[in-house]
Parts: sequence; C-alpha cells; structure tokens
Amino acid sequence: MEIEAAVFRRVQEPLTIEAVEIDKPWGREVLVRTAATGVCHSDLHVVDGVGRFPLDRPIVLGHEGAGVVEAVGADVTTVKPGDHVVACLSGFCGNCPQCLSGHPNLCTGGIVTRPDNAAPRLSQKGQPLRQFIGISSYAEKMLLHENSLVKIDPELPLDRAALVGCGVLTGVGAALRSSGLEAGQTVAVFGCGGVGLSIIQGARIGGARQIIGVDMFESKREMAVRAGATDFVNSAEDDPVKAVRALTGGAGVDHAFEAVGNAKLVRQAIESLAIRGTATIVGVLPPDAMIEFPWMAIRPECKVQTSRMGSNRFRYDIPLYLDFYRQGRLKLDDMVTKRGHLGDINEAFRAMKAGEVARTVLTFD
Repeated sequence: MEIEAAVFRRVQEPLTIEAVEIDKPWGREVLVRTAATGVCHSDLHVVDGVGRFPLDRPIVLGHEGAGVVEAVGADVTTVKPGDHVVACLSGFCGNCPQCLSGHPNLCTGGIVTRPDNAAPRLSQKGQPLRQFIGISSYAEKMLLHENSLVKIDPELPLDRAALVGCGVLTGVGAALRSSGLEAGQTVAVFGCGGVGLSIIQGARIGGARQIIGVDMFESKREMAVRAGATDFVNSAEDDPVKAVRALTGGAGVDHAFEAVGNAKLVRQAIESLAIRGTATIVGVLPPDAMIEFPWMAIRPECKVQTSRMGSNRFRYDIPLYLDFYRQGRLKLDDMVTKRGHLGDINEAFRAMKAGEVARTVLTFD
C-alpha cells in the first residue's frame, strides 16, 4: 500500500515528504499505524553524515515510534490488530549468546530485518528504500518484526509512550541499569538534551543525592531542574570540570555521564570523577573519534564504560518505565517541548541543533 514518509536522500539536505510503498507483513512481521514519533539525535547524525549507516540508497529515518497494530503475519504470537505498541531499535533474536545471557540489547542474531535478497519492506516505484534500524517511524505506517515491539496499556498516551522507545529508555536505563548507581551517590550529566534529561530523571529515581546538569545552552537550565537536577553548569561560561569539582567540595562525582556523542565531553566527564568513580559514555561518537586525556586525570580505581541503549530488556523495561510515568516519577510530559506533524521534520532537526528542545514529537492524527 502507499503511505507518506519523510525520505532522506543526501547528507546535510532537508528530508522530503514523499509517497512510498510499504509491503504486507510476512511471517513474524507486524504492520503498525504510526501515532507518534520522537525526533532523536541518531536520526540527525545520519542527516549530518555522522556514523556507520549505509547511504547507498534513500532512507526512511525515525526509530522512536508508537502506534496501533493494523495487521500481523501468520506466525506472530505476541500482538494482534488493535493493540497499542511501542517500537524499539533493540530488536532481539532470543537465541544468540547475548540474548541467552540476559543482554538482548546486544543481540547479534540479526533476525529483525529482511535479508538483502528479499523483497524490501519499503520501496518507491519498484526501487528499494532503506529502512532505518528496522523501524522507519517517520512514516504513516511501520512494518516491523514482532521482536522490535512491545505491547503497552491502551490507556497510556502514545505521544508520550513513543519517547520511551529510545531516548528515555537509553537515559533512564544508563542511570538505573548500566552505571551501577547507588542511592546517595553524586552524578554529573554532560549534555541535557532528551537523553541527558532522561539520565537526570533516572538518577533522581535511583536516589542520587546530587545531580549536576552540564550544558552549553542556558535554556537547558530550567529543563534540567524540572527533570531533577540539583545544580546546573553552563559550560559556555564556566569550565565544567572545575565547576563540578567546586560543587562537590573538590571531590568530584561518583558517576559522570556523557549524553551527546562528543569526545571533548567524554574527556570532561572522566576528569570530573571522584576516587572510584565511573564514567558512562551514552552518546554515539563518530566511528573515528579519538578520546585522549592525561593519565593523571584518572583518579584511583576509576572506570570508563559505555552504555548501549540503557542496557535494556525493553519488553520488561518499557512497561516498567511507563509505570513510573503513571506514578508521576518519570516526567514524560515535560520531555515534550515541541509538537508537530511529519512535514515539520526539518524544523524539528533545526530546533534540536539550536538546543531549543528536549524532544519534538510528531503526530499522525
């Protein structure tokens, strides 16, 4: 069937709204009518030419989506038409060593996309389009493997639930799952966009006693405080490492998170650690990024680690985090700072670059 989608064709050029064809669901595939999609930095990285994603054909971007199931393949067992679902890029096979050892976010099975020699899920005038991370939520409908979806309570608003499919899952999970944060510890978050604000919320939920937001945009101060930051450092005005140390009485923080994908911020996060502190790199850096820092910047017994999508088990974690939202502990309403429709996608990217938003949500009503 024919749908409208935002198509990316060339690096650093605007996306265009075009008619594309979407196939019917096969086997374990699910056709979802998209209700809402968040606009994430990972999509912008592709537009800016940063990252490893193939650019050999046009791409339908977007991966932070939620909607309603319209049709299912013959072998689907987890959802049915009418179910409300959230998509997640951590699609899993359930059989590889990572899945079987309890780390489905690191799945190596690769079953959630169609083989390259199969008919494409998305096409245009007979030519295949590339589906972004097995999802492509910048479109009126999504065609996904059932292991890229989780069913949610139909009473929950889909425009808020969509955010939990990537940014919130990544940030809250980095604090609660990846970092090893303990109640009463201190935290600094470098970058207060959608993921950084979610890390702040995760640290607050996890009982951190001091949470320092760091960002170059003063407009992020209010957002960070609403999310749970106890302090804020404007890195355009102050040296963030010195400021973090001053705010912690010279000790540094137990946990520092980098939430942008910037090598300079990674170094600053490491340099802001206390003795036995942990730096968790959440942002996605360019493949050739080099991170250099003086040996003496590493305090005794510190650790540097990465977090992949918040170390999630998304079939468990997304409903859990939505329960936090229902209880008022996870502030998803505050995360949505701008709204629009599919045709507003390029404006959403501009606002993200300018630091004006936590998250833009596009709806398909």
